[in-house]
Amino acid sequence: MTATNHALWRLEHVSYRHPLADVDAVDDVSLSIAPGRMTALLGPNGAGKSTLFQLLLGTLKPRRGSVSFEGRPLHDWSRRDLAIEIGAVPQGEAEPLFSVREIVAMGRYPRLGPWRREQPEDVAAIDAAMARCDVTHLAHRWLSTLSGGERQRVRLARALAQEPSVLALDEPTTFLDIRHEMTTFELLRRLRDEGVGIVLVTHNLNLAARYADDLVLLNRGKLVAHGAPPEVLTKARVDSVYEWPVSIVTDVGGAPQVMPLSEPVQ
Repeated sequence: MTATNHALWRLEHVSYRHPLADVDAVDDVSLSIAPGRMTALLGPNGAGKSTLFQLLLGTLKPRRGSVSFEGRPLHDWSRRDLAIEIGAVPQGEAEPLFSVREIVAMGRYPRLGPWRREQPEDVAAIDAAMARCDVTHLAHRWLSTLSGGERQRVRLARALAQEPSVLALDEPTTFLDIRHEMTTFELLRRLRDEGVGIVLVTHNLNLAARYADDLVLLNRGKLVAHGAPPEVLTKARVDSVYEWPVSIVTDVGGAPQVMPLSEPVQ
């Protein structure tokens, strides 16, 4: 586990069980997520990644343990204050009947409040977010008419329009083609370089290893490993957690890259 005196998020012995489930989706996880870094949550299907993500955002409350954000218990934060600090891109959102520009503008709501109209700084933030996510040309389209990848980029633009100090993203490159998958990770790295903390859930081990500073590997709700990509993605660990043999090679930048082999673990 990465040690730090100043954690962005800190979890102490956190467990959560979904209603009617027989086992905990997150099981006694203690974890510190450092500020100003990109942290990727990894693991196979059912590992507890999205549940842990929701615990970080406060949309789920742990049945045991505690979660704090920026040194304060998460339950002490108002939803509005959290929304100003954290730009969230969750999975499985309902699709509202609004245009792309209206959806992205919703990212300004925590700063605008219920009655204030958009000011020049709000318009600038919305326009910049749309440009960075390559959706400016879709501004007047209804969200329901877009492809899955286009919708995902609109959700990211909405989060960026908040101008948050932290971005939290659950599978941000789902439905994206190679170009937009790569441009999304490049954008996240630039935001990290600008001081924005990034936490994301992803199944893409290789892009996570290439772009993230820290990896959190989960399996069956338990924390398996937390640290730099070469420390976390070892052959023995990946073979065991994903129940499939792999080869680990190193790319030109020094990041481990996972290559599945042809025969499953017996």
